[in-house]
Amino acid sequence: MKKPLLFLLFSVLCSTIYAQTISTATEIGKLVAIQDLPTYWDGTTLKQFSSYDTTGKNDDGFSGKYSFIRKNQDGSLVIFEDKGNGVINRIWTPTPNDDIFDFYFGGADIPSFSIKFSDLFSGKVYPFISPLTGNELGGFFCYFPIAYQNGCKIISRGKKLEFYQIQYRNYPSNYQVQTFKPELDQQARAALDGLSKSWSSLSNPTGNAVTKKAILAAGKSVTIAQFSKGGRIAAIKLKNADAYRGLNKQVSIKITWDDDKHPAVFMPVADFFGYAYGKESMQSLLIGSLDNVNYCYFPMPFNKKAKIELVYGTPDAGVKADPIQVDATIYTSEQKYNPAKEGKLYTYWNADKQTTPGVPHEFLSGTGKGHYVGTILQAQGLIPGMTLFFEGDDVTKIDGELRLHGTGSEDYFNGGWYALLDRWDRKMSLPLHGSLDYSLPFARTGGYRLFIADKMPFEKEIIHTIEHGPENNDKPGDYTSVAFYYAGKPLNEGKQSTPNNTLVKVYIPDTLMVYPQLTQYTVGGAVKIEGNILHSTTGGQVKIDLSELPKGEYKLYADMEKSTDGADIMIWQRQKKITDWITFNATNRTYIPNNYLCDISIDDFKNAITLHIKRDANKSIVNIGRLILVRKR
Repeated sequence: MKKPLLFLLFSVLCSTIYAQTISTATEIGKLVAIQDLPTYWDGTTLKQFSSYDTTGKNDDGFSGKYSFIRKNQDGSLVIFEDKGNGVINRIWTPTPNDDIFDFYFGGADIPSFSIKFSDLFSGKVYPFISPLTGNELGGFFCYFPIAYQNGCKIISRGKKLEFYQIQYRNYPSNYQVQTFKPELDQQARAALDGLSKSWSSLSNPTGNAVTKKAILAAGKSVTIAQFSKGGRIAAIKLKNADAYRGLNKQVSIKITWDDDKHPAVFMPVADFFGYAYGKESMQSLLIGSLDNVNYCYFPMPFNKKAKIELVYGTPDAGVKADPIQVDATIYTSEQKYNPAKEGKLYTYWNADKQTTPGVPHEFLSGTGKGHYVGTILQAQGLIPGMTLFFEGDDVTKIDGELRLHGTGSEDYFNGGWYALLDRWDRKMSLPLHGSLDYSLPFARTGGYRLFIADKMPFEKEIIHTIEHGPENNDKPGDYTSVAFYYAGKPLNEGKQSTPNNTLVKVYIPDTLMVYPQLTQYTVGGAVKIEGNILHSTTGGQVKIDLSELPKGEYKLYADMEKSTDGADIMIWQRQKKITDWITFNATNRTYIPNNYLCDISIDDFKNAITLHIKRDANKSIVNIGRLILVRKR
């Protein structure tokens, strides 16, 4: 009996000694300690409660039907409930309200902490302040960590909640968790105060610097760094970022670790650094382009060897491919790779040129141990018009369990309300997430998101996908994504495609649609614009900017509505009249879709059309739903 007893006491002692302490300070510290991103967090799981439609349809928060776990007798809503140790590390919504959220920690019968839902994001209530909270791109986000021991429950006192996601990490029962208090201790306050400064310091990497300058021609490759001794790469900087622009994305970056059969990174430079459709866009905390320099601050440990190359593909006949001036600097340290405690950086580049009906787009799928740390997505619709493909939800299954289910594609990137002015309507970069682009004429968009304190660990398997369309993955698209993850080996050995001229080319549609809500107008005279209605009783001009569209010859159509008060218009380009009078007048209200108006040219000097509205007090309305431009062959 003595040996089992001694073994039990030894086990208890060891679990006590090695139990980790979790606090507000340590959780903020995880957002600062980028150098620890490769480290495994064994025994932890990342999960999420959200308002997604559990029937598979698209009511992900509109009605509020799925926006709670259960209702209390007084009508209040239980929206989060966990019984173990953990930390809430992300709260998101596009529909905040002023209802009170009550947080119950450790099984308490009375609220431990209460706050207006909107004040989790407003920056008005300490410690929920920038840069960990805020709103941009239509979404409201909070990354301030809310730790709890022995459970947490959140109740909204309101009777209705719409869209929301609450993401959290579970910690083992032997972890010592210091439950969140809004009055931060000195350590937590110092960590929060120093966060922005720590993030800013990433742009000035230290360590041994290796610089490579070379001329790279089509069909050739250049090694920009090669190492035969173990260590880690701290940063990559690639100058002349504008040299990698273009619709053909011919230059790829290739990174290989140790004796791996396949490269850990092999994709167009433009896709790796977060360009949008061949042009610089992303400026995230860890990777992107700024001041004509591409940068990557993901720490990259390796065991014995590392090789970084740039590969210039051979373009198709007739495609211009000028030599590129390569100017690269790689920063390294001699800190050894520890395979028992950390993974190496791998990526999965998925250029899905034609999404499969009924099947979601795959960010990453494979077996092994590791953690997921980042996503970049370019999503191009293959049907002209509204970007309905972006209604699709992200879904994450880890180790055989559904861990996270989102509520929409822009929601995954902490945004909301695509195609609405000053919401998800353009490119915008924040440290942890952002929009790469939004264009209704091209029916395309894209986003990125980093997972740092909320990195997703997996012990055996991960399946991380995003739908294309509101239901049944029924909207065809051209999706190109990059998944970043750490693991001891690539999860999907040999599955990734090698860049070729078909996969790297940016798709340009022949039919482009201009919607009124995001159109840039210049007005001459007394013209009032309300949505898709132009109103003038005294005549006037409205210039519609088409500079976003590719140069070429087009046939111009319009969805138009005629009515008894409809006006007459004439279309001009600069000082050249393109049409005679076109009437919007009719004895009965009549909707005419896709009505041909005229032929137009778009070039460097003619990149707009001007509608001249005829003066008539009784015929003053021009109602255009959208303009449709079809490229002439």
